[in-house]
Amino acid sequence: MNIYKFHKANRGPSRAKRGMGGCGGLVVGYRFLFVILILLLVVPNFAKFTEEDLEELCQLEKLEEQEENLSKEDYRKLLEACQKYYDEISAQIEEDITKTEQEKKTLQNQIYILKNKITNLSYQIYQSNIMIKDLGLQIGDTEASIEKTSLKIEDSKEKLVNVLRLIYEEDQRSIIEILLSEPKLSDFFDNLMDLEMISSKNQELLKEIKALKSYLEEQKGSLDEEKGDLERVVKIQALQKQESESTKKEKDYFLGLTEAEYQKYLKEKEEVEKRAAEIRARIFELIGVREVVTYEEALEVAKYVVSQVGIRPALLLGVLSQESRIGKNVGQCYLKNPSTGEGVVAYNAKPIARVMNPNRDTSHFLEIIKELNTAKGLGLDPFQTLVSCPMSFGWGGAMGPAQFIPSTWSLYYKDKVEGLIGTTADPWDFRDASLAASLYLKDGINKYGSEGKAIQSYFCGSPKNTYWCRWYEKNVLELAQCHQGFINYGTMSSGCEHLIF
Repeated sequence: MNIYKFHKANRGPSRAKRGMGGCGGLVVGYRFLFVILILLLVVPNFAKFTEEDLEELCQLEKLEEQEENLSKEDYRKLLEACQKYYDEISAQIEEDITKTEQEKKTLQNQIYILKNKITNLSYQIYQSNIMIKDLGLQIGDTEASIEKTSLKIEDSKEKLVNVLRLIYEEDQRSIIEILLSEPKLSDFFDNLMDLEMISSKNQELLKEIKALKSYLEEQKGSLDEEKGDLERVVKIQALQKQESESTKKEKDYFLGLTEAEYQKYLKEKEEVEKRAAEIRARIFELIGVREVVTYEEALEVAKYVVSQVGIRPALLLGVLSQESRIGKNVGQCYLKNPSTGEGVVAYNAKPIARVMNPNRDTSHFLEIIKELNTAKGLGLDPFQTLVSCPMSFGWGGAMGPAQFIPSTWSLYYKDKVEGLIGTTADPWDFRDASLAASLYLKDGINKYGSEGKAIQSYFCGSPKNTYWCRWYEKNVLELAQCHQGFINYGTMSSGCEHLIF
């Protein structure tokens, strides 16, 4: 739907179109009468409706049907109720998204911890297996040593037996045999002593070898025990790793479910925000036009757009009054040369320099005009479109009721406005300009902390303690006070009327 189709000449539907009585001979079907009666009764009392009722009534196709059957006032009430309904749904979905994001982060953190635990257990198992292998080699070496020691023991035993047998045989010889076999009796005793010495040394050696075997067997037992302990540790670690892998798999599964739920919420939020944007665009259709507006229309637009942003309507109207007399003076110059920024004064065609900054703004300006002509079929001539003339300093080239510089509009606020209205933004449209100015002022308040500094930043780019910045702030605050008085009391002093009108 074209958001600019409502013009002053046909601002509201006819009495017959609104479904109201008073036209003689008007024939209406029963179904049509029933729908009109129900809608006229229920729209002003939307607060009484359940969520299911609003879900049904706020469908875009239903809204299109009701636009034909309701008065402009009732239709706007319906749209505002639907906007509130979708804003509340969007906020609830946002809560669900936040909660799901937290659940995702928790699961991802748990999975990260489990992955590290599994990796650590794998390293520990690998290290333990290396130690088990090393112990196995040590046990093998010890067993080989025990086997060699056993052989030595057997050899020593055999030698000892031979020595003992010889000693025994010597002991059994008679004196006659000794005298006959040995030249000297002393040789016999020397030989016998040698045999006993050999026997004694063999016994000591045998004792030492047995002690060595006992030590080796103890060492083997200790190594076997250590190896068994490590093997049990490896089994425990393997079970822990298996358990962690199973838990990680379970967490991965739930993370997959959470991600699917998260994507579902994102899609739902996108759909709801799209519907809300379409409804906001329809409300915009009912509260303003592209041409110069009356004060009442300007106030109505200001109240609506600031409700979307969160600033005072009087503050916005103060800026718009200072910038363009609320859209009545959007500039007195035309750009003629995009390369140099030169132009002419509109009412006398007098050449003038510095109409628009060629390095910063002219390319954006031409693109804005081109896009508006393509999207809205406005047929604008960039060289016959009014922009501000330069002051005694700086450049001109500001556009529309809010006097946005082309580069500022294109780079910072065009997309923001389009995100709220759901269609191509137009800096010369009073509604779009008002919304952009509200966003600019809100950004300034958030960044600098006060309305005064936000006003200065609107004119100077940032708050500055200069004559012109203070002058602009003072003027806007005086104008805002006048507007606030009218908003509060419905009247305006003659001094304020002189300033504003």
